[in-house]
Amino acid sequence: MIELRDIDFRYPVIGGFGIHIPRLSIPAGECVAVVGPSGSGKTTLLGLLAGILASARGATVINDTDLAVLDDGQRRRFRIEHVGQVFQAFELLHYLSVIENVMLPHYIHAAGADRKDVHQRALQLLSDVGLGLKAGSRPGELSQGEQQRVAVCRAMLNQPALLLADEPTGNLDQANKQNVVDLLLDQAQRNHSTLLMVTHDQSLLGSFSTVLDIQSVLTVTTGQGAKAA
Repeated sequence: MIELRDIDFRYPVIGGFGIHIPRLSIPAGECVAVVGPSGSGKTTLLGLLAGILASARGATVINDTDLAVLDDGQRRRFRIEHVGQVFQAFELLHYLSVIENVMLPHYIHAAGADRKDVHQRALQLLSDVGLGLKAGSRPGELSQGEQQRVAVCRAMLNQPALLLADEPTGNLDQANKQNVVDLLLDQAQRNHSTLLMVTHDQSLLGSFSTVLDIQSVLTVTTGQGAKAA
């Protein structure tokens, strides 16, 4: 589960953007769409949950691990082992094959896993999303929708407890948007992952068990003081 308590975070620039979260709880296995206007803290929230950002105070607890007490290296290890991330820009490496992109988390941090087993899991994930025959292709040979499916497979490689998706459908047409959302929900259910997906697309909200309006859980702060997000 996710439990945030009394979180204060500010980007380290003069007058920089910051947020305050008094409390936020999300049960394990929940599939949550995160909504709110631009600049309201949605991406910052995901950064805190992924351990990319560290709060100045407060507790960020994910499945009994408080990220706030970990150093940079420990948070990085936690992220690699327990968090899957999907981005709007796909973030695929075009000089690697499709399956090498999916296996990238294993190359970065093997965590004792056998490479043959990881390779088989990567192939199975690609097969599950209809890309089994394109494992040896380069990302540039795929459509945008196919590239995003590869990004989802990469995020699911380590069967993460927490799956974070930041506007993963922003560059896709409507049919591919729904396909990616269905894929995220299916993979989260299969792996018993908690899913948070940031989106501006109201048409996708009906697919989620919970819709979280970011303005209801945090306050945006600036160098000149605080204001409601």
